[in-house]
This record gives sequence, C-alpha cells and structure tokens, in this order.
Amino acid sequence: MTTPTNAGHGHDLIEVEVKFLLDDFAAIRRRLIDVGALLVAPRVFEHNIRFDTADESLLARQELLRLRQDTRTRLTFKGVLADAEQGEAKVREEIEIEVGDFNRMSVILQRLGFRPVQTYEKYRETYQWQAVEIVLDEMPFGRFVELEGAEVDLKTVAAALGLDWSRRLLTNYLELMMLCRREFDLSFSDLTFDNFRDRAIDMSRLLPLCVVGHGEAE
Repeated sequence: MTTPTNAGHGHDLIEVEVKFLLDDFAAIRRRLIDVGALLVAPRVFEHNIRFDTADESLLARQELLRLRQDTRTRLTFKGVLADAEQGEAKVREEIEIEVGDFNRMSVILQRLGFRPVQTYEKYRETYQWQAVEIVLDEMPFGRFVELEGAEVDLKTVAAALGLDWSRRLLTNYLELMMLCRREFDLSFSDLTFDNFRDRAIDMSRLLPLCVVGHGEAE
C-alpha cells in the first residue's frame, strides 16, 4: 500500500512501514478481532521476482524493481527519498502499477536490459484498521506482521496490537535474507519455501543486527 506524500517531498507516493517478528499468528489474530480490524484480503500466495542490471546497479543505489504475482500482477519500483524526514518508521518512494500478464512483463523488462536476479515467496493476509494496513506475512524463514500508514498511526496501532515498538524492524525481507545467508551460511539467495524446507532457522538470532538502535538498522 502507498500513501500520498507531503507536497514538500516532491514525490507522488511513499511507503511508511515497520515490521515485527512473531512466534506465530494466533495472538495477533485475536487482537485484530478484538479491535475490530477488517479482513481486506484472505491468505494468498505471492510470487515475486527482483530484477536488476547485470552489475546490480539498482541494488547499489538501494532501489528495487519487482514483479509480483498473487491474485493480480503488479510491477513496483522502490527508491530512497533523499528529502524524507527522519522518523521512527521506514520511509521509501514506492511506485506501483498493475499489469495484465506476468510472463510478458518479465520479457519486456529483460528486453530493456534488466534480468531476474532473485525470487522470493510469501503467504500474506491483509487487514485494515485505523487508517493502517496490517499484513501477516508467512515467509520461508519466519512470521512477521507489517504495519503501513502514517507514522503516528503506526505507533498507535502497534500499541493496540500489543507489539513492542522498540522491537520494530526497518529492514525489508531481502535485506533479512542477506543477513540470513551470512549468519546461517546459506548457499542460495532465493527466498523460497522449497529452499528453506527442513532447515531449522532461528530468525531471533538476527534481531540484534536489525532491530532499531542496534547494528545494521541504525
């Protein structure tokens, strides 16, 4: 989900979000029911491909070009907002469009000089409450809740859902995968359920590296 920026940013759309690592979804689902959150989209499987140039110039600029397929097909660009105000949530430019055909869009991107460099998968369940989008993401390496909306609303919703704001993550899943590869000596880069099948991965070991105020999340 994207929200309009303030005029001072000079961009059309931004993404303001935080994540939290969960042991399971049972408690958070109960809290969502208790507060009256609306289920916007039931659990759905997502297939994502990250595209980049041969020398991964987008990654070097902290930019993302992603093709996603779930019940729809969407092409997304994410980039750094140089003039974004420093706050307590992750703020990025996000431009997203819906396209008609996943495979044809992939071919177009490759004709333009981009290549598929990484695949990642998830199951996502989407709720809405207090102008905040709340998603439960089942990743191959763990379970997460992601909140997206205005920063002041994120803090309010996090508190209502019993989430410890001091344990929020400003790291995206692909950055977590990089840390995971290093910490657990993984030989693969695709974040897929097949790759993590029968692997015991304790993502809590990575929290000191990516929780706000520690290590690489600073």
